[in-house]
Amino acid sequence: SNRYQKFHIILGQNIKNLRVLKNMSQEELAFKISTARNYIGCIERAQKRPSLDIIFDIAKALDCKLCDLFPNI
Repeated sequence: SNRYQKFHIILGQNIKNLRVLKNMSQEELAFKISTARNYIGCIERAQKRPSLDIIFDIAKALDCKLCDLFPNI
């Protein structure tokens, strides 16, 4: 379903922007949340839709609030 595609595109961009801001590679973020680097890339490009658990882990790994990752749609 493409119903939430815009949401996932912006979520992915927010994750990437925060990761880059913190000088963290996809590999480093993947390691911190015990997943594969290519999975992080897929989330950032909105090719995968992460669970809320994964989004929470990403927020912790990026040392930001959960709401910082969510698009204002």
